[in-house]
Amino acid sequence: MVDTLPDIARKGRGAVSNGSGRFEPHARIKIDDGWNTAVADDDLPPLRTTVTDEHPKSVITRNQSPDIPFDRSLNPYRGCEHGCVYCFARPTHAYQGLSAGLDFETKLFAKPDAAKLLADELRKPGYKPATLAMGTNTDPYQPIEKKRGITRAVLQVLAECNHPVAIVTKSNLVLRDLDILGTMAKKGLVSVAVSVTSLDPVLARRLEPRATTPAKRLDAIAGLSGAGVPVSVMVAPVIPAINDHEIEAILDAAAGAGAGAAEYILLRLPGEVRGLFAEWLEAHYPDRAKRALGRMAGHRDGKLYEAQWGKRMTGEGSDAELLARRFQIAVKRLGLGRERAGSRRLVSAEFRPPVRAGDQLSLF
Repeated sequence: MVDTLPDIARKGRGAVSNGSGRFEPHARIKIDDGWNTAVADDDLPPLRTTVTDEHPKSVITRNQSPDIPFDRSLNPYRGCEHGCVYCFARPTHAYQGLSAGLDFETKLFAKPDAAKLLADELRKPGYKPATLAMGTNTDPYQPIEKKRGITRAVLQVLAECNHPVAIVTKSNLVLRDLDILGTMAKKGLVSVAVSVTSLDPVLARRLEPRATTPAKRLDAIAGLSGAGVPVSVMVAPVIPAINDHEIEAILDAAAGAGAGAAEYILLRLPGEVRGLFAEWLEAHYPDRAKRALGRMAGHRDGKLYEAQWGKRMTGEGSDAELLARRFQIAVKRLGLGRERAGSRRLVSAEFRPPVRAGDQLSLF
């Protein structure tokens, strides 16, 4: 028998471990070889972020989920440097032969041709416009967007052809694109949902180590609202015993910043995320770990995850009902509407396929 070494939380990263992808033929574990080679967190070299360009044939992803208010989405990036430990998209990195843990937040993939591919898809005969969602899998305004500008290029295509778009983000980088978003808002073509998980900067940094601070997310809400862009707040995810006590405070702050609507999502722990989140709790909140996991299981009939449509985002049982009631009362008190990301009815009647250089322009 060998002694395994515990995984160590790294500064600026969300996941504690980096287990092998579930499709890999071999699993690797750290062991103590008896030579005292284990190192402390402060002695570990920085874990750098790498970005690999990929060139898919298409960029619009379709879904038929009955509890999601949109049927198409676009993600300029795969993986997310924000490092949110609870991110339900983490398991998708296994399809790249990578880990849902640290690999997901350090080994990123970018789609530099996304805007061109989108324009090509929008030109196809028979294309019928409907709200395109961005930010449903990974954040379109994660840190690398500042340099790469893929999200901005996509928005320029959508703006030029009057195509509706709904954006979900945690980043105040969205304010960079107010020139585009403000113009689209005047035509009823855009809505933005800003996710605020906590107002506590310490908790936020542990949960979402490289995401925008809570204060700057509220600034993003204020900036969007001031520019006439319809903006809502997502209290997401709500985590029992960790941030559930903040529901009312988050809604108060968001309403004060100019949010017009709100929604919440209960923590989801699909696939590898269950183990990653349990590790995170033990590393950062060992005194609350057992209680938090117990309450989460109580929301889903004893399971940590329920994939059933209609229940996966809200849970069920008395505790889930209490959360829903608290949210409902606070929203009513503040005069906020209830709006899930992507559910706002946006204008699609003015859509015109993108013009390709050299195309004959229509007289009408």
